[in-house]
Amino acid sequence: MARSPFTLAAAVTAALSGAEVVGVRSLTAGGDGRFDSAVATLSDGSEVAIRVGDDDETARELAAESIALRALTAGARSMLPFRVPEFLGETQLAEGRALVTSLLPGFQIEAAHVPAGRGAAQSIGASIAAVHALPASVVRSAGLSTRSAEEARADIRQLVDRASATGRVPARLTVRWREAVGDDDLWRFESAVTLGGTHATSFLFEDDPEQGPEVVGILDWHGLSVGDPAVDLTWLSSAPEAADDVHAAYTAASDRAPDAALAVRARLLAELEFARWLVHGDNLRRQDIMDDAADLLEALSEGLRERDLSVIASRSEGVDSALDALDHVPATAASGFNTSMQTDAYSPEDLMLGEDAAEIVEHDATEDLSNVVESGLVPRAPGEKPGLSADGDARGSESGADPAGEAQRAARAALQRWTSSSSE
Repeated sequence: MARSPFTLAAAVTAALSGAEVVGVRSLTAGGDGRFDSAVATLSDGSEVAIRVGDDDETARELAAESIALRALTAGARSMLPFRVPEFLGETQLAEGRALVTSLLPGFQIEAAHVPAGRGAAQSIGASIAAVHALPASVVRSAGLSTRSAEEARADIRQLVDRASATGRVPARLTVRWREAVGDDDLWRFESAVTLGGTHATSFLFEDDPEQGPEVVGILDWHGLSVGDPAVDLTWLSSAPEAADDVHAAYTAASDRAPDAALAVRARLLAELEFARWLVHGDNLRRQDIMDDAADLLEALSEGLRERDLSVIASRSEGVDSALDALDHVPATAASGFNTSMQTDAYSPEDLMLGEDAAEIVEHDATEDLSNVVESGLVPRAPGEKPGLSADGDARGSESGADPAGEAQRAARAALQRWTSSSSE
C-alpha cells in the first residue's frame, strides 16, 4: 500500500463533508502495517486519524470497527472510565476503504514491560472489567456477534478438531486440549461484552504523579461482541510481571459472578492461537505456514512433562500453560484477527505525554503477534526489536544456535507472517 500522508489527507476530505485539512503527518512506528495511516489536522485545530485498507480482510476489519464505534452511544461511553475513538466518517476509495476517527492521546506499553503493582496493571484490570460490565444490548442492538458459554466451547472444540485433522498437532497437546474442552467447570461462565481479544497496546496511558500510568483510552474495538470474557485477558500470558495484579484488579472491579476458571481459560486460549495459525496455513494451502506452526506446536509439546498434560490439574501445580512449561516464562499468541489499531501507526513519539514515556518500547505494526513468544520462549534481549533474523530466515542462520533461541525466532517469524498472510 504505502500511500503518502497527502493522499490520506485527501481521503479525509472525502469522508468528512466540509472538512478543511490544514496539516498532515504520518502515524507510524516504522513497521509493515496492514493499514496505511496518518494524522490530519483540521482547520478548527482538531486532529483525526485515518486508516485505509485495500484487501478484503482489512476492509472487513474497518467495517467492523465502524459499526462497533457507532454502537457505543453516549450513554455507553459514559459508563467507561476512559475514552474511546469516535467514528467521524468513512469513504470508499478507488482502491480501498477508509475510516476516519478521532485521535486519542496517550502512550502505550508493550506487554512484557507492563509493571506490577498499582498504576498500569491495576488500571488495565479495572478498564477491562468496565468493558465487560457494558449492557449486552449495546452489542445486540448493533447486530454484532453474541456467543454463549456453550457456543464458545463448541468453537474451541471445532478448532481443536480442525487442527488435529491436519496431522501436525502432537498427540499430547491434542489430549491436553480435548480434556480442557471436556471439563464442564472450565466453561461455566457468564458471557460478557468483550473487545474480542485485546492486547497490551490497545491501552493508552497518561502518567499520574501519584498513581502511576492510568488508562485514558482503549483502541481495537472491531471485535466488539458478547462472548467469553477470557479472550480479553489472553494477552496476559506475555505480561509476567503484571498478570496477577491485572487479574486481581479485574476481579475487584467486576460486578459479575465470580469465574474461578477465568485465568486458566485465558491461558488455554493463548495456547490455541498456535492451533489457529496451523489451521490458517492449512486453509491457505501454505506449507511454509503449516511447517512454522508445526514447529511451534512441537516446541510446546516438548516443554510439557507428563504431570503438565492436564490444563485443570496444572492449576494446583504452578504450571497452567504449555507456554509456561516450555521455558517457565509466561507468553501468549495474540489473536491473528485482532489488529484494529495495531497498524503502521501510533508511534510513541506521536503519543507520548512526558518524560516517563521515554521508557515505552517502540510499537511495531505487527506487535500484537510478534511479541507472542519473545517473552515466552526466550526473553528478548535488551534493545532487540521484533522481527525476523538478519537474513530473513525464520529460524536464524547460525547452525549453532540453541534450541530455545531457534524456537523463538521461528515463532516470531511465523506470527509476523500471520498478520500479513490474509492480505496476500
